[in-house]
Amino acid sequence: MKKSVLTRYRVMAYVTGVLLVLLTLGVIAKYLLEIDGADSFTTVVGIAHGWLYVVYLVFAFDLGSKAKWPVAKQLWVLLAGTVPTAAFFVERKISHELEGTFADTAPTPVKA
Repeated sequence: MKKSVLTRYRVMAYVTGVLLVLLTLGVIAKYLLEIDGADSFTTVVGIAHGWLYVVYLVFAFDLGSKAKWPVAKQLWVLLAGTVPTAAFFVERKISHELEGTFADTAPTPVKA
């Protein structure tokens, strides 16, 4: 497995996680604090999170299929993008787990 597969997943996990935290704060601002402008903020962030979550799902599924994860673990990683802050913790655990399992694409230098 190439390291780029994990890198794509990590980037999307962080993006999805940040957007979900922002969406949660926007919903709190909109419904609990009744702040002006929170409605449009929540709409924009919600749409962005929804579309980018689909990209996260594709990259997480790709990583899981290449890492040959069982279905339960795959679902755990896929659902991490729906719980605020969970994507950060799951990404860290997965990154540590998969460390060292990547194919080196750079040639080994030959000593003369």
